[in-house]
Amino acid sequence: MEQVDCIIAGAGVIGLAIARALAERGLETLVLEATDAIGTETSSRNSEVIHAGLYYPQGSLKARLCVAGRDMLYRYCPERSIPHRRCGKLIVATDATQEPMLATIRANAAACGVEDLRFLSATEAQALEPALHCTAALLSPSTGIVDSHGLMLALLGDAEENGAMLSLNTRVVSGRVEASRIVLRTMDTASGEKFEIAASRLVNAAGLGAVALAGSLEGFDRQFLPTLRYAKGNYFSVAGRAPFSHLVYPVPEPGGLGVHLTLDLAGTARFGPDVEWTDTLDYRVDPARGARFYAEIRKYWPDLADGSLQAAYSGIRPKLSGPGEANSDFVIQDAETHGIGGLVNLFGIESPGLTSCLAIAFHVARILAP
Repeated sequence: MEQVDCIIAGAGVIGLAIARALAERGLETLVLEATDAIGTETSSRNSEVIHAGLYYPQGSLKARLCVAGRDMLYRYCPERSIPHRRCGKLIVATDATQEPMLATIRANAAACGVEDLRFLSATEAQALEPALHCTAALLSPSTGIVDSHGLMLALLGDAEENGAMLSLNTRVVSGRVEASRIVLRTMDTASGEKFEIAASRLVNAAGLGAVALAGSLEGFDRQFLPTLRYAKGNYFSVAGRAPFSHLVYPVPEPGGLGVHLTLDLAGTARFGPDVEWTDTLDYRVDPARGARFYAEIRKYWPDLADGSLQAAYSGIRPKLSGPGEANSDFVIQDAETHGIGGLVNLFGIESPGLTSCLAIAFHVARILAP
């Protein structure tokens, strides 16, 4: 049986960032990915936003890792020539009843260490974005956008340069906890061949499959498994170029941040995600959902023309909270919780996971390779 120092299950942005961090610390690291490419699920089905860290509860992992990860990304991207832009974001109140929420967001952001938000009047906001309708806004200059695939390629390159290995088409079927190692039973999804591999450390970064993977490990107490819920977010794009240079977000809604306007690095506008609770991994976008998008977008962009939206793509967030429940924090679960040395489970790594990836990797590396 082959044995390595560390196995990372999942080659999304989180798994690749952790592989880079552990390989740089001299651990023989193997990344297992069930599909035929890196980052095919949550990591590539999002808004590609570098979040400033405005909305999360003070002291939470999301708050701390988002702020730290944001700063790390803004240093890392220029070093690796990863396309990105610090374009800024406007959080808008579209009627007077929403304006107190802006003050709440600003106070929470300050408590989390984000001090650069500015209140704008409607006139000031419209001076930045003439097509915008609002009664007031917050400007977040630290918000940006990043080429998520370029980021993942850079992380993989760094990891491999330090000796890490990537095995695609390799699904973890089950595993068992032994005295000083964890043995995984895997299957080659192309050939069906099965084999076992062992490691003294296992990082479960399987995203939507993380709870199932942990539950398949013999010797892992199932009381430590959270309940996973799927929150599908649908995105629509606009035909032609939208007249905005900043990202535009409404005030948050239950389960998400509302139908917001984001830009890709070419300047194309995308709208979403909405929140659609589901039990299946179905990424098809129902064009009929566009009717609701028009109504929501026109609250802040009233000139959106009929027929200009087209179904783009969707993503599914691995949430640990359900409809009507407060948003849950990231769960980074190690031996202090479940008692298994060398095992780290990452549960509920949704937004701001992309922004937080380097900070999460540093956090996990301190656990496994202090």
